[in-house]
Amino acid sequence: MRSFFRTLLASFLSSLIAFVIGGIVVVFIFIGSLSALFGSFGADVEAKAQKVKKNSLLHMKLNKMISERTHTTFSQTSFQLEDRLGIDAIRAGLAAAKEDDNIKGIYLDVSGVVGAGMAGHEEIREALIDFKKSNKFIVAYSELYFQSNYYLTSVADELYIYPEGGLDFRGLGTELMFFKPMLDKWDIDMQIIRGSNNKFKSAVEPFMLDRMSESNRAQMEKLLSSMWDQMKGGIENERGISADELEKIADSVLVRTAQDAIDYKLVDGAKYKDEMIELLKVKMGVESTKDLNVVQFAKYAKDKNRKNRKKGNKKGNIAIVYATGAISSGEGDLESIGSEGVSKALRAARLNDSVKAVVFRVNSPGGSALASDVIWRELKLLEETDKPVVVSMGDYAASGGYYISCAADKIYAQPNTLTGSIGVFGVIPNIEGMLTNHIGITTDRVETNEYAMLNITKPLEAEEIRMIQQGVDEVYDLFKKRVADGRDDLDVAGVDSIGQGRVWSGTDAIEIGLVDELGGIQDAIDYAAEESGIEAEDICLVEYPMIEE
Repeated sequence: MRSFFRTLLASFLSSLIAFVIGGIVVVFIFIGSLSALFGSFGADVEAKAQKVKKNSLLHMKLNKMISERTHTTFSQTSFQLEDRLGIDAIRAGLAAAKEDDNIKGIYLDVSGVVGAGMAGHEEIREALIDFKKSNKFIVAYSELYFQSNYYLTSVADELYIYPEGGLDFRGLGTELMFFKPMLDKWDIDMQIIRGSNNKFKSAVEPFMLDRMSESNRAQMEKLLSSMWDQMKGGIENERGISADELEKIADSVLVRTAQDAIDYKLVDGAKYKDEMIELLKVKMGVESTKDLNVVQFAKYAKDKNRKNRKKGNKKGNIAIVYATGAISSGEGDLESIGSEGVSKALRAARLNDSVKAVVFRVNSPGGSALASDVIWRELKLLEETDKPVVVSMGDYAASGGYYISCAADKIYAQPNTLTGSIGVFGVIPNIEGMLTNHIGITTDRVETNEYAMLNITKPLEAEEIRMIQQGVDEVYDLFKKRVADGRDDLDVAGVDSIGQGRVWSGTDAIEIGLVDELGGIQDAIDYAAEESGIEAEDICLVEYPMIEE
């Protein structure tokens, strides 16, 4: 949500600069949020595989940003190329380690913030749980546990904490920032037009209100409650601490220090790093630190993922088409969705005779209505073939993210996926007051026709508002129709009743018919294989858009 605010404000300032320099103004209608993301450069930089000796320990350190796909990107903070570990490589690495006789166990090191969303945490967590079926150990350690990385590491056989560290377990919350009072001081009027009944389409509320609307507060409370229940349930399953006890711990803030965490059985003990090394030596059956064969998980996982890609590019029979980021027209990249780029990827999967089924991996908060419809059309063409089409939702598949998903044969979401947000809005700033009253700039114009110029230096006239409102409502009507056509148990009226811009968790989305099953990308792959008659041992994945190695 904060990313949306930053990006929308940046978009507004960009429009202002463009006006001042050259008088260029572009107005967009959105069905979701924008995201200004840097381009990506394909395959990861590291190419050398590690040699894995017998009796090796996999050091899984998760303290950086995690993407959907492993690649190299340009860091906007360091201004350098940065390797980005993806969920794809994490899954590939853990699956390989499960079967690798040389790997004896995992040291899960989360001393820092794990850079993934809640559904991303769920994907990694599920892969770790699957790894445990091998009867190999997982030992987790952190100097400081936050709720998100604690939830992830709660799957470990043993959890340890730094003696002077702490564990933050106080429940979930969110705080929104509202810009309306500031904009009023600057004499900026954010002219906002939502679908006529889209009271839950809250992304624009910071520009029109000074606090949450009751509708937004209600949906946020339900979302947080659903995610909190999922977190408590997951910890209960792995640690044996009841959800009621976890609620009590959070309500009374009973756990703050390392000793508190031990007393309430959230962790198994407190150890300094040197003591952790001694513990790992015992588990690995070695006496000397130099005899510890430590394998860096990131390199191990990237190597396995790279091999999977090469194999899939040659003889893949199930396609995974990735759509990650905000939706706009154009090609896009690995961190943004371009209608042309994703359409080409879906088309390639449709026309590839070796591909028998398609998993469409969507992780998007939304974006352009037009670009979303372009992608929807290509997915619809794919769905009309005899190839099963299965959507796997990531952290988000909301607004435009749901639009591009709804034509699939089956939809999977994580319990903590944010989805729905079926609604539309348009934003047109009016900065005439700021220019005149604060800067001393006035404007004048000549037009051949009454409505030839629609820009940010004058307020909208009544007829202009009427025309834009009509356009927004028409997009909303089309959105509802697309969803109703794709979902067997929903008609247009039913879509409207759960639409109006409302966001749902994956858990709640099942109850209202927007999602079919709870599960991660592996569940979607397994279902696609089953529907296309591919045995588990014969699954070979080919990814689109392809990444050149």
